[in-house]
Amino acid sequence: MSKQFALTVNGRPQSVTVENEETPLLDVLRNHLGLMGTRFGCGLEQCGCCMVLIDGEPETSCARPIWNVAGKSVTTIEGLGTPERPHPLQTAFIEEQACQCGYCLSGILISAKALLDRNPSPSRAEIAAALDDNICRCGTHNRMIRAVEKAAARLRQGAKR
Repeated sequence: MSKQFALTVNGRPQSVTVENEETPLLDVLRNHLGLMGTRFGCGLEQCGCCMVLIDGEPETSCARPIWNVAGKSVTTIEGLGTPERPHPLQTAFIEEQACQCGYCLSGILISAKALLDRNPSPSRAEIAAALDDNICRCGTHNRMIRAVEKAAARLRQGAKR
C-alpha cells in the first residue's frame, strides 16, 4: 500500500508517495524528486557520499527511511547554490581545485556547510574533523581544507550564504 510523506527539500514543500515507508531518503531524492547531486556510495552510511542536511545537521541519506524525515527540512547540494550564484564553499573548492573526480564532493560540501553554519571560524583540525566522515580517494584533502578556510573567511566578510 502506498504511503505519502511531506517534507521540505531545499526550501520547498514536497509531498512524495512511496510503496514502502522504508524507502531510503536517497532514493526519494534521486528517483522521485530528480535531485541527482546526492550520490550513492557504500549504502552503509560509512562513506559520506550521500550526506545531506536534515534540519541543519549533516546526515547520511542512503539508509535513512523516508518516514524518519517526514515533516523535516532537507538540504541537498542543489540547495547550496546555483551555477549562476554558487555558495562561497563551491567557489572556493573550484578556485583551490579541491576535487578530482567529484563523486564525494556533494557530501563533503554539505559537511563543510554544516561546520561553517555552527562555527564560522574553524581551525584546520576542526575542518579535518568535520570532513572525517567523508571518504575521498583522490587525495585532495589539503586543498579541501584550504577551500573551507577560504570560504569561511569570505562568509565572515559577508559573502552570501
